[in-house]
Formats: sequence, C-alpha cells, structure tokens
Amino acid sequence: MSAPHPVKAAVRLSLYDRVAEETASIVIRRYSTSFGLASRLLGPGVRQNVENIYALVRVADEIVDGAAEQAGMDMPGAGRVLDTLERETEHAIEHGFSANLVVHAFALTAREVSFGSELTAPFFESMRMDLSQKRHDQASFERYVYGSAEVVGLMCLHAFLLGETVTDRARFEAGARALGAAFQKVNFLRDLSADFETLGRSYFPDVAVDSFDEPTKLRLLADIDADLAVSAAVVPDLPRSSRRAVALAQSLFAELSVRLRATPASELVHTRVRVPNPVKARLALAAALGAKPAPAAALGANAAPATQPGGKP
Repeated sequence: MSAPHPVKAAVRLSLYDRVAEETASIVIRRYSTSFGLASRLLGPGVRQNVENIYALVRVADEIVDGAAEQAGMDMPGAGRVLDTLERETEHAIEHGFSANLVVHAFALTAREVSFGSELTAPFFESMRMDLSQKRHDQASFERYVYGSAEVVGLMCLHAFLLGETVTDRARFEAGARALGAAFQKVNFLRDLSADFETLGRSYFPDVAVDSFDEPTKLRLLADIDADLAVSAAVVPDLPRSSRRAVALAQSLFAELSVRLRATPASELVHTRVRVPNPVKARLALAAALGAKPAPAAALGANAAPATQPGGKP
C-alpha cells in the first residue's frame, strides 16, 4: 500500500480541522444564548478559539451534570468517561489530533494560543469534584471555582492576547479570573434550588436552601460584585477583537446580579432569575457600540426581578 500523497493528506487534515471547529461552534449556539450572543462580537479568529474552548467545557459539564446520568450511567461510570476525556484532551494537545471532534477543536486552540495541562488539569479536577463532593468548605469552594471557571477565563485570555504586546499580563489575568469567578458564583446563586434538590449539591460554604435568608444573599452578592468590579476595570484595555464581547458578557452578569439583589431570598430558593431577551438585546447593542461595562453596584438595585422555572441567562 502506497503512502498518502503529502498534499492530499494536508487537505484532508485541513478539512478535518474545519469540521471539528464547526462542531464546536454548534455547541455554544445550542447550549447558551448569552455566551452565543457575546461570541458574535468577537473578531473571527478569536471567536473560533473561544467556541473551541467552550465546547469542551460544555461536554465535560454534561458528563457530571445530567446527560450521562440520564443515559443510565452511574457515578463511577461518569468518572471513567471524564478520565477518558481528560486523557484524550492531553493526548490531542501533545500530538495535534483526536478522533473526538470537540477534543480536536479544543486542542487546535490550546496549541495555537499556548496553554496546556497547567489549565486543563485544574479544570478536570473541579469536574471530578462534582462527582464526589456535595458540600464545600471555603478551601474546596475556592479550588472548585478556580478550576471550573477561573481557568476557563485564563484559556480565553490566551486567545484574546494572541499576537498582542502586553506589558502587564498579571493585571489581565486577575481580570479574567475575577470575571470567571463572578460568572460561576452568579450561577450558583440563581441555581440554589436546582443544585440542591436535583443534584444534591451545595456549593457556597455554610449556605443551605432551608435557611437561606436576605443577609446571606446580600453577603454573597457583595462578593460577586467585588469580582465584577475587578473585571470591569480591565475590559476597556482588552484588544478590540475581544473587548466588545467581554463587555457584553460582563454586562449580562452584572445585570443578573442586580436582578438577584432585587429578588427576595425566599423567592430565590424556588425560582431562577434571568435577563429578559429585550434587555439582552439592549445590552448587546450597547456593547457593540463600544459602551464600557459598569460594575453591578453602579447599575442600581431597582431592576424588576425576572424569574422562571429554568433556562439560561
């Protein structure tokens, strides 16, 4: 059997790369209206890398948060699938190929923007925590938030800063971590009931649904707003190719923080706060026109609460 022609082989790999990235792009469109909306404001090259990152994160989340269980897989089985996904990811980053299209797309990005197991290992560690740990103390909570959200912000930052001359990378990294942490904590707060009743999890240390009250809610929101303030200060200095998209994501979650603050604690444990589509559209237009994101604390606490039994921000 003759060896494949090098030009034909290159064409086939290029086609495979495109199909993998098209697959990753479908994931963000189907799973998240908010991130899908924000990604449209990214420059084309940056957009694809962010979508490649999001797709793998989403698949891992489905392993630990429901799809695997609904398919009849028990917790040890889900753990084995997650372990396999991590091994496939590390192998693809090293060798540049995976038979899993989502993993292949993620590895394309990791290799292009230069990150590896220093970010993927903490991410997969946090995903494993979801399979084995139902309650958190402060140390495990911080480790979980770092691995599940802050490192994803750092992965995206690698894509944002590719080819850019940066003099204060540590400041950008602090902003990326703060925004990732705020996203995760907002989701924890508005999913209190679902996480507790459906998944049996309680992420916030010493916070329980049956004793959740207004002072507890305000304490958690103060921490979220502090994270949003750190990230908001960095957004205007991001490259143009990512600035508007990150500003929109920042604004969406700042708006959610405001609406959570306006919703009584007794109601939060039974309903899920969301940002209505017309408000999303207004925020998207503002971001597209270059508006700077305001920290949640500056938006005021007069927004009417918007709740529904489920759904996305």
